[in-house]
Amino acid sequence: MTTTPATDPLSHAASPVLPSARGPLSEAVLAVLAGRATALPATGVVRRADPYGDDLHLLLYVLYELHYQGFDGTDERLEWDPALLTVRAAAEDVFLDALRHDGGTGGQDVSATVAALLVEPVGDDGHGVSHHLQRQGELWQLREYAAVRSLYHLKEADPHLWVVPRLRGRAKAAMVAVEFDEFGAGRAEDVHARLFADLMADLGLDPRYGRYLDAAPAEALATVNMMSLFGLHRRLRGALVGHFAAVEITSSPGSRRLAAALRRVGAGPAAQRFYDEHVEADAVHEQVVRREVIGGLLADEPGLAGDLVFGIEATEHLEDRLAGHLLAAWRAGRTALRTPLTDTP
Repeated sequence: MTTTPATDPLSHAASPVLPSARGPLSEAVLAVLAGRATALPATGVVRRADPYGDDLHLLLYVLYELHYQGFDGTDERLEWDPALLTVRAAAEDVFLDALRHDGGTGGQDVSATVAALLVEPVGDDGHGVSHHLQRQGELWQLREYAAVRSLYHLKEADPHLWVVPRLRGRAKAAMVAVEFDEFGAGRAEDVHARLFADLMADLGLDPRYGRYLDAAPAEALATVNMMSLFGLHRRLRGALVGHFAAVEITSSPGSRRLAAALRRVGAGPAAQRFYDEHVEADAVHEQVVRREVIGGLLADEPGLAGDLVFGIEATEHLEDRLAGHLLAAWRAGRTALRTPLTDTP
């Protein structure tokens, strides 16, 4: 039997360090996690926070991370600390209310919403990161994109697993089948998170889990926090399936463009492999998700149609916000990160 070496950036021995605070809310929570303080922000103060702001989303991110790999030196018992969970619940209410208000129409027509995902926009509508990177993206922009996406891809598929025990029959079986591919079909070297770590190394980035948390903008944290929010709450299982569908259905064309962008700038084979793998795999996953995961869930629980639509629309809303942030910075010739990359490509 093989074991994971301690130097593996994705091993559990490589828990990330606590990040720097981004405001009074995250500062208080980080102080508690570090063992330097016990006072947490009042829930009333949390509920007045910017629902898309850096402070709220770093607070959410670090509290959610306690359910994943935690932080170096942080007491693991804090994962279920009642006071921290109370603060997290208040922050979740702020974020969820904003998503429901801003995310979309809030309709019930799953078929129409899914069909819209299958239509590729003509040209660059100002929100197409993969279009921009394919046609004119520079190596430094691709490296920033990989650093930003590492917060998601190095835990790829982990939040989606929380929905499995909440599904039945066709939906459960199909969800597990897709996740089996995401986790390398039984081969550690083919786990998609491992492939993304290889991509990062090929681009001269540090592939350690959580390495670029301090550099990532709030828009990036929000996309990851949404998955954790949907995954940790059974009542949001329909929204998580909607999010999962949006990712899998739209992934293949975008991955094809990103693979082409990496070839154009001369990235190595490991960098190209991650997106090449998703072109093929997600083209198959799209069919399974539409017919079996969504179809099976609605056959069992038709009342979740609105939640499915909400999950899709909330995903598109946050992805549009992130794309707008990245493209505005790149087209102005400046970094989209909170701190520029210092790694040597």
